[in-house]
Amino acid sequence: MEGNEKNKKNYLVFILTALVLVILYNAFVIPSVKKTGIKEADYSFFLEQVDKGNVTDAEIGESSVLFEIKDKNGKKQRYSTVRLDDGQLVERLHNNGNIEFTGSIKKTNPSAEFFLSWLLPLIFIIVIFKIFTKKVSNRTGVPGNITSIGKSNAKIYVKAQTRKTFEDVAGQDEAKETLAEIVDFLHDPEKYAGIGAVLPKGALLVGPPGTGKTLLAQAVAGEADVPFFSISGSEFVEMFVGMGAAKVRDLFRQANEKAPCIVFIDEIDAIGKKRDGQMGGSDEREQTLNQLLTEMDGFDGKKGVVILAATNRPDSLDPALLRPGRFDRRIPVELPDMSGREAILKVHAQKIKTDASVDFAVIARATSGASGAELANIVNEAALRAVRSGRRSVLQTDLEESVEVVIAGYERKNAVISQNERKIVAYHEIGHAIVAAVQKNSAPVHKITIIPRTSGALGYTMQIDEGEKFLMTKEEALAKITVLTGGRAAEELIFGTCTSGASNDIEKATKLARSMITRFGMSESFGMVALETVNDRYLSGDASLICSQKTAYMIDNEVKKLIKICHEKAMNILSEKIDKLHELSEFLLERETISGDKFIDILES
Repeated sequence: MEGNEKNKKNYLVFILTALVLVILYNAFVIPSVKKTGIKEADYSFFLEQVDKGNVTDAEIGESSVLFEIKDKNGKKQRYSTVRLDDGQLVERLHNNGNIEFTGSIKKTNPSAEFFLSWLLPLIFIIVIFKIFTKKVSNRTGVPGNITSIGKSNAKIYVKAQTRKTFEDVAGQDEAKETLAEIVDFLHDPEKYAGIGAVLPKGALLVGPPGTGKTLLAQAVAGEADVPFFSISGSEFVEMFVGMGAAKVRDLFRQANEKAPCIVFIDEIDAIGKKRDGQMGGSDEREQTLNQLLTEMDGFDGKKGVVILAATNRPDSLDPALLRPGRFDRRIPVELPDMSGREAILKVHAQKIKTDASVDFAVIARATSGASGAELANIVNEAALRAVRSGRRSVLQTDLEESVEVVIAGYERKNAVISQNERKIVAYHEIGHAIVAAVQKNSAPVHKITIIPRTSGALGYTMQIDEGEKFLMTKEEALAKITVLTGGRAAEELIFGTCTSGASNDIEKATKLARSMITRFGMSESFGMVALETVNDRYLSGDASLICSQKTAYMIDNEVKKLIKICHEKAMNILSEKIDKLHELSEFLLERETISGDKFIDILES
């Protein structure tokens, strides 16, 4: 009923606006159109031109006289003047034989008059109105009218549409356990109301991109079998101030009508950033945030309206949004561990045909640090590779190759590389591999290749840890830096020069060495002092120094000293194994790819 009343008011406003526009059209537009090409003149000017013989044609109407003047150059111009009570006018025109004059009686056509004055402008207004509302609908995705600008764009789903449950989510067992309580409350709210417990109003899902935050929210709605409102934080931000706040109000109104339900706001940091006081009170984003805070305080948690939100930048959110009573729970959705990666691979592999010999544990071990979205992409790439190879099922080799595709890109089969550069690349990669194999704290070598990839790599050495690691010791960090410098050390040792091929190795080594000194407390000079802070941990991971310029200078020297020690160690290792360096490099040049087992056999023979 309330919606019908609003529609009636909206249509009444439209009708009144249209009538005002039509009246203005008749008052100003039509008279100006009728007078197009006709100049106004005084009656004395008309008589003067008649006496001079310049008037060639005249039309005497009931209240006006239209006449035409021809100048010396033969150019004609029509004029209009008011008709006065002049009894001698006809006689004067008659005496001037050069003037053709007629009288006219105003003739009106009611149908034409009504069409031109009223019907035509109304049709024009309606057409413009329809075009505008269609553009609004296309932009917002909501079929509606001009009044839908302040409406919420949230998409409403039910279980049959989302088709997601907790079985579709793998690798996030802790998050599922936390959200299971919300599902249980939505199923049986009386159980909690009997003891006086109140459902948490909001839960914030935080984690890196691609870890399944949106999928988790859809699974909660599917498990609870309640309506699911989904909207992105950026959709609240409008060009017109106040529209975002209006959308928030409309979203919560719809949610209260559909309760119990779940409202999911993706990328909430678009409207939930900290208020720094630099923006004025009319700032659109700040108004939208204030309205969101008010609405979260205003609705009753016992109705069963749950607010879920997701973000990659929790540190940027306003503290008022995170306090108890609004987003009561913060649920981390981190990158999956090895068992989680294996479970995710199996979930996505259900959609494709795989060979019985496929071992997902091996793939999970090779994809340390991969998100759920990347693992899904790996499975899909393996299926595409199987189709290109003319097979009807995915083999282990397809999955292993797809891991390399996601990490380094596709093989550049048509790349033309000179023999000298191929030789440099081979020694470079074998240098990495030998240094890794000799050290105790390095991950085992899995594969070495000098086949160029679309990522720009001319070759790479893949190392895979035997188990999952969550901590890094100082010895492991130093070993990793030493392995990274092994490629450049091999170039200097064999060719007496260095190339740009080690740029990525140098970048990684420098970043790790700096972290050891400024964040991990692994420096003898500085000890356990935090000299750097990480910004956007789930996104860029960039760090900024929190120390004086003098300390920063000392840090730079410490980083150079640390990398120099590791580089010298790599040079010593390769000098001792120089015969194997030559043998393995020649073998790699011939085969282009060496497996980890074959590499160890040759190195230890």
